[in-house]
Amino acid sequence: MWRSLGEMSTLWLNDFVRGVAALKMGRMILNAAAYLAGEDAAIHGFFERLRSDARFAGLRVKYSRSRSQPFARLKVKVKREIISFRRDDASPLGGRAPDVAPSALARWLAQGHDDAGRRVVLLDTRNRQEVEYGTFAGAMTLPIDRFTDLPAAVEAHRDALADATVVSFCTGGIRCEKAALWMQEAGMDNVLQLDGGILGYFEQVGGQGYEGRCFVFDERVALDPELRPLVDAA
Repeated sequence: MWRSLGEMSTLWLNDFVRGVAALKMGRMILNAAAYLAGEDAAIHGFFERLRSDARFAGLRVKYSRSRSQPFARLKVKVKREIISFRRDDASPLGGRAPDVAPSALARWLAQGHDDAGRRVVLLDTRNRQEVEYGTFAGAMTLPIDRFTDLPAAVEAHRDALADATVVSFCTGGIRCEKAALWMQEAGMDNVLQLDGGILGYFEQVGGQGYEGRCFVFDERVALDPELRPLVDAA
């Protein structure tokens, strides 16, 4: 779910950062998303503490395992907006895009349509460098180098997306949710996001319908459908 920082930017920030610092490694951008790395007890303890505040009780967390520390150091930043479209009319806030579970998507891919009989278009919202490592077979990929290019690239394919169930996907479910929300606001119907992104799909389904690896933004470089890293620093 995308929300403005609002009072969060002044919410016990010093105490909050001290809690993150105990994890030693990771990247936290205080706006809507963060990547953290640490031992199981430290990670789960941090989120238990965070969720004890009612404002974060419904916080969604996605877990992935690594044999080695994927981050070289800890970074904490406060930003107005991350993965921005840099367009005032393309910054959806205050909602969560409808999603499709990995198991349901795997079923749709196997049967060639969704449960209502509609054709399914998989929309890759990542940039071309990431796509080179792998994507879903038959997915619509976009000739973009940065996320800010996505609205114009999608508009160019509006006719191809009509009368289809569009499933936007990305690495872990952040960009594809924002893309799905924007597409809905732009008047495109039947747009869903893949819950948990590609990595969530790997965890729950494996590699059914996927070709190659999934690029990740850390020292592992990319993961295969069994979540094995391309580069193992262990």
